[in-house]
Amino acid sequence: MSTQTAAVITTPAPAPAGTGARTDEAVALITGARGRIDDLDSRIIALVTERMAVSAEIQRARIGSGGRRVNLSREMEVLNHFSEELGRPGTTLAMTLLELCRGRV
Repeated sequence: MSTQTAAVITTPAPAPAGTGARTDEAVALITGARGRIDDLDSRIIALVTERMAVSAEIQRARIGSGGRRVNLSREMEVLNHFSEELGRPGTTLAMTLLELCRGRV
């Protein structure tokens, strides 16, 4: 009687879906970092909402005093600041912020 040993091939268990990681250590790191990003995103949204409210106050004061709703030279300052700090994507981000904050009065 011959004895045959079957080769057992094991593959690592797949990591939880959605991380793309292949080790438990990487899954833990990614999951924790994503939690921090979610917290940051919530804070960013709160800050954008606050910025919109402050912008509306400024617009009301400017219009109430006979001025225009938008101050283009100030918008250029904002665009330049974001561009200097974050490069070309910063300009896009600043444009989005300015768009969110215009015309709320």
